[in-house]
Amino acid sequence: MPKAVCLLSGGLDSSTCMAIARSEGFTCYALSFDYGQRHRVELEAAAKIAASLGVKDHKLVRIDLRIFGQSALTDDIAVPKHESVDALGQGIPITYVPARNTIFLSFALAYAEVLEASDIFIGVNAIDYSGYPDCRPQYIEAFERMGNLATKAGVEGRTKLKIHMPLAKLTKAGIVKQALALGLDVGATHSCYDPNSDGVACGRCDSCLLRKKGFEEAGVPDPLAYQVA
Repeated sequence: MPKAVCLLSGGLDSSTCMAIARSEGFTCYALSFDYGQRHRVELEAAAKIAASLGVKDHKLVRIDLRIFGQSALTDDIAVPKHESVDALGQGIPITYVPARNTIFLSFALAYAEVLEASDIFIGVNAIDYSGYPDCRPQYIEAFERMGNLATKAGVEGRTKLKIHMPLAKLTKAGIVKQALALGLDVGATHSCYDPNSDGVACGRCDSCLLRKKGFEEAGVPDPLAYQVA
């Protein structure tokens, strides 16, 4: 079975992405990041999902992006809250973490080279998403081209990097349906940017609203508890 490095945050999208990799016959090596995010409860979800999907290995990388700040996820900046998904802005929100996916993909590239794996899976989505520039397919494709120039394994022809983004063109409802079809325990995933001290999702941040929209449009109940229904 071919090996794949799967970026796993513990959220619905990354968990579904890894379930897809597994269903396609890959041996999955999960990679999660404690980067100083205020919603570290997602890492507990990542561990549960990794165990439930039977990954070969699950590595947790610790880096501190709080040293740069400038994001509501890593700095002393309030996470924006809204009453409905219709109120979400059109620009890049303050929850954007500068260069986060570039950093994560660089670690995944290094891990893949060590494993002599040619495949990386990332759960980016470009339809029902918050507008982050590093979630766009054209960015991922550009990183893939760079990655094939950047490694010893690539230059020697032992690997040819392919970054899979199976959720890129799915709506959030489509992602929910895919997750359920694959038997993913969606109740174990965590999506909130600003949970309380008990880890309960706020229900009003961008991520919560998009998740709730997905479940509503998919016509299935979301098993996750929210502070605000």
